[in-house]
Amino acid sequence: MNLDSLPIVAIATAPGRGGIGVVRISGKNLGNVAAEICALVPGKTLQPRHATYTRFVDADGSTIDQGLALYFKAPHSYTGEDVLELQGHGGPVVMQLLLARCLQAGSNIDLRLAQPGEFTQRAFLNDKLDLAQAEAVADLIDASTEAAARSASQSLSGVFSGIIRTLVEQVTNLRMLVEATLDFPEEEIDFLEKSDARGKLAVIRDTLQKVFRQSAQGALLRDGLNIVLAGQPNVGKSSLLNALAGADIAIVTPIAGTTRDKVTETIQIEGIPLNIIDTAGIRDVAEAIDEVERIGIERTWTAVAQADVIIHLLDACRGPTLADENIVARFPANIPVMRVWNKIDLSGHKPAIDRLVDATHIYLSATNQLGMELLREELLRLAGWQQTGESLYLARERHLVALAAAQTHLQLAAEHAALSDHALDLFAEELRLAQEQLSSITGAFTPDDLLGVIFSRFCIGK
Repeated sequence: MNLDSLPIVAIATAPGRGGIGVVRISGKNLGNVAAEICALVPGKTLQPRHATYTRFVDADGSTIDQGLALYFKAPHSYTGEDVLELQGHGGPVVMQLLLARCLQAGSNIDLRLAQPGEFTQRAFLNDKLDLAQAEAVADLIDASTEAAARSASQSLSGVFSGIIRTLVEQVTNLRMLVEATLDFPEEEIDFLEKSDARGKLAVIRDTLQKVFRQSAQGALLRDGLNIVLAGQPNVGKSSLLNALAGADIAIVTPIAGTTRDKVTETIQIEGIPLNIIDTAGIRDVAEAIDEVERIGIERTWTAVAQADVIIHLLDACRGPTLADENIVARFPANIPVMRVWNKIDLSGHKPAIDRLVDATHIYLSATNQLGMELLREELLRLAGWQQTGESLYLARERHLVALAAAQTHLQLAAEHAALSDHALDLFAEELRLAQEQLSSITGAFTPDDLLGVIFSRFCIGK
């Protein structure tokens, strides 16, 4: 990602039509050197943090639009630089005209189009946000559930970063004590006993374990689960999708092979987004009606391989068949499987759940909504979701990796501290490595190439 300091501009609102559209400009000393930018709002003196109603004019003086101009003087802005926002009507043509005019007016100061996430990247580089807060901006925009939005807002406000910084400080202080002891071995003081190093380390590890648990729960709010419905034709996969979604998403008929391709619907259970993927019925390719069904079956197996959880639908009326067992044999060994026996309204079974050695078995009727709560509860259990009442942080995979690595280093530090000869040099080194892992979450030890990956996933204008 480009890391130059040239002024940048972009449309900051989502593509499409809307009542309001915003073009945002950010750069150093905009108010001092960009007289041409000010020509966009003729006859107006923009006061910092005051909205000014004005015309936005083209190079020939004709009006492009009318709206509000807001000027934020550095460092009191989102990016930490001078920022000018032009708020007009949200038509795509109007926004493009205004953007083109900004680029034309700012050509002498090398004003250029912003890259995805570049405004937020500058906020990070100018110490307006740390890296975890910057990522929370994108998570808040992308949140698909109310719970995810609230957790992202918590992270954006700095709660998650504050806890991480506290952990880093505690690890750093303990490391300083250890290294001071290494520098003065002649004191012959039993450092581990007199400074209660083991106790301090135990408190840090307990806190880190709690943060990891809360972060892992928060990651579920952000990413959700991909759940694939698989089974023979006409066992009720589409009916189950409709029952979970609460709407007629997929076509349901008594004719086998109705579903020819993947049908995906995102639902919420306890605020957790679940991507339910209905697939073509699985049978021997030689039995497929036509080429379309054969391709659908191949795509089913592709979806199965990428699933977080597989729901294997079976017909409770006819019981397990050889074809069902052949399907089970092809399921990946590392993906949890739930065996759901559908159509209990016809088979005479009662709604039930049995956790057996091979898999969890659930008996339900998708058509009559019998046993559906058992399925929802089991999906949450497989996801690892627990209603703890604790605040959750909308963590990303890299956060969880760093937290897990820090836990490993602190575990090794505890093992060195437990040795009879007190291997303090190894103890200190593991503390240093844990400190670096934790600091990487907020961006203190983050390489530029990782920054490029993180911010390139933002939307343009943010």
